[in-house]
Amino acid sequence: MIIVAAVALLAWLWLAATGFWRTDQRLPPRREPAAWPSVAVVVPARDEAAILPETLPALLAQRYPGPLRMILVDDGSGDGTADVARALGGERLTVTAPGERPPGWTGKLWALAHGVAQAGEPDFLLFTDADIAHGPYSVAALVASADGRDLVSQMARLRTRTRWERLIVPAFVYFFAMLYPFRWVNGPGRTAAAAGGCCLVRRTALERAGGLAAIRDALIDDVALGRAIKRAGGRIWLGLAGDVRSVRPYPTLRSLWDMIARSAYAQLRHSPLLLAGTVLGLAVVFLAPPVLTFAATGAVRVLALAAWVLMTATFVPMLRYYRQPWLAAPLLPVTATLYLLMTVGSAVRHWRGLGATWKGRSYG
Repeated sequence: MIIVAAVALLAWLWLAATGFWRTDQRLPPRREPAAWPSVAVVVPARDEAAILPETLPALLAQRYPGPLRMILVDDGSGDGTADVARALGGERLTVTAPGERPPGWTGKLWALAHGVAQAGEPDFLLFTDADIAHGPYSVAALVASADGRDLVSQMARLRTRTRWERLIVPAFVYFFAMLYPFRWVNGPGRTAAAAGGCCLVRRTALERAGGLAAIRDALIDDVALGRAIKRAGGRIWLGLAGDVRSVRPYPTLRSLWDMIARSAYAQLRHSPLLLAGTVLGLAVVFLAPPVLTFAATGAVRVLALAAWVLMTATFVPMLRYYRQPWLAAPLLPVTATLYLLMTVGSAVRHWRGLGATWKGRSYG
């Protein structure tokens, strides 16, 4: 027990030193260009008729000084998404459909590739999901921050209205930042990632990286895009959003479970060895400290409590970002247990041949 407690404390000392838990990575300093570049906004949408009235008007009302084109790609919807988009957008919005998806492509990336083909040759492409609500100056702020950068991505503020959303969503972003520390992503090192809900990419940089065809089968497409741009020599930036938010509801544990589990095992490259290491790591780093704090005595309890305190302290900034009470921070081990079970559940789905499923599509 003392070895487990000591390992947990050492792990938290190292994690705290990386600074992954900081929430200060916001849009970089902005420089207004002498001539505003052209931007094409591409929105992939599949069965989003109910959510578009809440998000599309704000996107169409962007106050951007340069040439701006809006394209919504209806990805085989069965709920009238294209009709709703046309009614909302009128002449300001191009609504198109990509046709049958070729083998080897995920639905979203095929829709995005079709949108890119329709966009012509803009200076920048903004990939944004249908559930993302943008502030009126969102596009202008992204472009102004892209000075010298080839990809600028903001992790949209997710919804936290229900009890389950408040418990799981802040930890979702916290764990993502643990895997891909934003400061490391934004530096010259190999760490790369992006947030698919709001991703501005320089068109020429995307072409140098091989276009979307280079990542056509990626289930975690945003991280794959960030890696592709950085490997091709591009400068990338990832941070937390201010006026960019997701309005998609996840009111139940089941809906959140499905959202996370559909790609959790893909994140581990479908490796049983990585799965075993992840389960062991979560158990030692997140679960052992509170368990040993209550179950052990003496030096073991002191080490375990110190690890739990460090864990709690690193979670507080993310709770504050999501406007949640800091007193919820000690409950992070409970949420980590749920994530452990979701990850195992994702692997079980894969082993049963079900793959990742999203809106009626399943990817092996």
